[in-house]
Amino acid sequence: MPQAILETLLALPMDDTVFIVQTTLSKDLNDAEVGFWAQSIIDSNLAACVQINESRSVYRWGEEITSESEWSIQLKTTKSKVKKLIQKIKLEHPYDIPEILFWAVESTNEYSNWVKGE
Repeated sequence: MPQAILETLLALPMDDTVFIVQTTLSKDLNDAEVGFWAQSIIDSNLAACVQINESRSVYRWGEEITSESEWSIQLKTTKSKVKKLIQKIKLEHPYDIPEILFWAVESTNEYSNWVKGE
């Protein structure tokens, strides 16, 4: 992800907007290891919630098409924490090029207020 896109998005006037950040982790990590990774995100106060699901990814890596079981991770956070959360994911992620997707979302006032309060 080009840094300029992230900087432009974060400069938009939506201070407490809820964001979803999505990534994947290898199924080489067991349930406890993925749980520890998620707990470290929560402990660092960079996300209010981390959802962990099993998934299968099919992608091209170099000249080969690969299909692998992975952990699909969705993190709920606020605009003010997105940049630091992405930096932490990049720093700790085992993949050479991790999937890091993020977008602003609409939610109920109650849920939005909860995410903002965490």
